[in-house]
Amino acid sequence: MDGRVALVTGGGSGIGAATARRLAARGVRVGVLSRSPDEIERVAAGIREEGGEALALTGDIARPETLEEAVGQLLERYGRLDIVIANAGINGTWAPIEELEYDEFRKTIDINLFGTYATIRVCVPHLKKQGGSVVITSSVNGTRMFSNSGATAYSASKAAQVAMGRMLALELAKYRIRVNTVCPGAITTEIDENTEEEHLERAREPVEYPEGKIPLTDGEPGSSEQVAQLMEFLVSDASAHITGTEVFIDGAQSLLQG
Repeated sequence: MDGRVALVTGGGSGIGAATARRLAARGVRVGVLSRSPDEIERVAAGIREEGGEALALTGDIARPETLEEAVGQLLERYGRLDIVIANAGINGTWAPIEELEYDEFRKTIDINLFGTYATIRVCVPHLKKQGGSVVITSSVNGTRMFSNSGATAYSASKAAQVAMGRMLALELAKYRIRVNTVCPGAITTEIDENTEEEHLERAREPVEYPEGKIPLTDGEPGSSEQVAQLMEFLVSDASAHITGTEVFIDGAQSLLQG
């Protein structure tokens, strides 16, 4: 048994679920959080069936009171918190800037950026007790790739997450809390299901690529499991001297499409 306790937001599917399973397999006790009770219970039950320890937590990262309640349940069960995977997020609405409505922009920022802030703010007092690790899920969009015209709100939120990670890495270093950010490219997940695309042909600039948009894999996207492997490394002792760093996991996609 590892003995550590982790909170994984957006744990109901994709990268979050894969990371929760991977951490549990190495003995970490995992609280998996999602807005969907049925979805998150399935993930937690699957982990338990494989011999791991998992607690299903229902909460909305854009509503801090639900986060506080969920973290309270996790602490009541396990008594500590060592790892925070701030993974929950949405693609939101992608549209030309004059067609991107105020409430659409605000919703993406509220979930992706405010939600990341709220997650870390709620968890840090508990991490300070013994040190720990925070990993934020950002994206290649807004950080090293800017060709997805119309993704203004999403890209802005993802760029801000990187800045937040760097700022907090320095602020929290004296408490032995490491903060790093992962920036996935095209990954097979369910996030596209919450993307609303509106008239993107009006915003896009023509971009020519060599054959295959992901050079390392002949155009094939990465997997949630590959990102989970990176998450596992970033919260392990093998990365004990790494903090304030963003790691791109995209098969060189963003180098091609910047």
